[in-house]
Amino acid sequence: MLLEVAGIVLAIVVSCYVWLKRRYRFWKDRNVAYIVPEFPYGNFKALGKVEHIAPITQRHYEHFKRLNVPYGGVFMLTSPLLYIFDTKLIKTLLVKDFQYFPNRGVYFNERDDPLSAHMFAIEGQKWRALRAKLSPTFTSGRIKTTFPLVTEVCRRFCDHLLEEVQRSNEVEVHDLLSRFTIDVIGACAFGIECNSFREPDNEFRRYGKIAFDKLRHSPLVVYLMKAFRAHANALGMKQLHDDVSSFFLNVVKDTIEYREREKIVRNDFMDLLVKLKNTGRLEDGGEEIGRLTFEEIAAQAFIFFTAGYDTSSTAMSYTLYELALNQAAQEKARQCVKDTLQKYGGQVTYEATHDMPYLEQCISETLRKHPPVAILERNADKDYRLPDSGLLLRRGQKIMVPIYAMHRDPEHFPEPDEYRPERFDPEEVAKRDSHCYLPFGEGPRICIGMRFGSIQAKVGLANLLNRFRFSVCDRTQIPVQYSRTNFILGPANGVWLRAETL
Repeated sequence: MLLEVAGIVLAIVVSCYVWLKRRYRFWKDRNVAYIVPEFPYGNFKALGKVEHIAPITQRHYEHFKRLNVPYGGVFMLTSPLLYIFDTKLIKTLLVKDFQYFPNRGVYFNERDDPLSAHMFAIEGQKWRALRAKLSPTFTSGRIKTTFPLVTEVCRRFCDHLLEEVQRSNEVEVHDLLSRFTIDVIGACAFGIECNSFREPDNEFRRYGKIAFDKLRHSPLVVYLMKAFRAHANALGMKQLHDDVSSFFLNVVKDTIEYREREKIVRNDFMDLLVKLKNTGRLEDGGEEIGRLTFEEIAAQAFIFFTAGYDTSSTAMSYTLYELALNQAAQEKARQCVKDTLQKYGGQVTYEATHDMPYLEQCISETLRKHPPVAILERNADKDYRLPDSGLLLRRGQKIMVPIYAMHRDPEHFPEPDEYRPERFDPEEVAKRDSHCYLPFGEGPRICIGMRFGSIQAKVGLANLLNRFRFSVCDRTQIPVQYSRTNFILGPANGVWLRAETL
């Protein structure tokens, strides 16, 4: 009996070994340059435990760059993953042949975890229909109606920072800016005054921090959930903590019921979502777009919150950090703001935010050095043969564009570690390949909230630079260290700067 059991165990071990050896020959068998994997992590052993995915992908990128290849193979655990480096190929896959790579391959579970089924994650016809319904809510005209809400939050923010500076001129700006973005999104998406400056531990902020900083699963488990989504869905696996999910579902439910009962109109994004729920139109007598369900509204409100909360606060924090290290750039940005304000009666108006070219260049350069989302992922929806190549990508095959690494490639951006907003002068931009810089993604799945995030960042930074000067202090971490566990490229230890009133 023992011999039979031992024989079965041995057979299983041998079978697994043979399968693994064959699996790790995947790229070699297809004559694709690859990095030798290490079982069981593949090429991502340090992910989440030691470092963020950004520096890992940069090392991979530099390895393949030395080989001068347009793409290269690696393994996430035992799953083959194809990096795409050639900018023309990136454009082809993300834009021209988008129909072959329409999905991000993000995990979601519509049944057990409805907030995870938001526009960033969902796929196929559901995504197309939802994108068509929501795109009109992010036009310039719609965003302009929420502008007074943003400026009011910004006024409270600057007043609070003034009080902070009077107590101590060393401030942790990432924490303060996350409160700013929480309050903006609370006002614009939920019609709720969070007042995070007076109540830093309010529910919105507390559950937002849980959603980002206390992930339900490790990065490797999340990857397994993505790779085997049907199995994970069948097991009822969730991406969000139950208390986070319950909080946001209840907030959206209470907000909708209150507005409908009291007939309240606030001209914010929630108003637009409620109109779509009730009439399928954004305006009375307007074009029929299609109705939204409560679950769809809740999921979109949640992704609006999560996508806008950490990405914008992180981008603004890194901009102040870089300007503190580069005082000449900071003075130039401040002068740009002051010159513009003089043209617009001393007010940061909606029109003024579009007339601050150097500040916009500073933000663009920050997004180059510290893109909030370090990689772009896409899944092949059907078999696809790469142009000018014999390589056939099968349905379900994952490709990745290493944005962080490409933004730091000296071939695209000479001396990439230097902070140079002048790289984004229109003349300089025109000289570069447009697909070597992709902070918001590209193609039909480009970030839908890009305009709103840009406005929020410019309003916040313009007001801060107009009233304060920022410099490094003893607590400033140089270079900044990235969080290991956050999907967003956030700072591990905050961003400490010295702030002084002007």
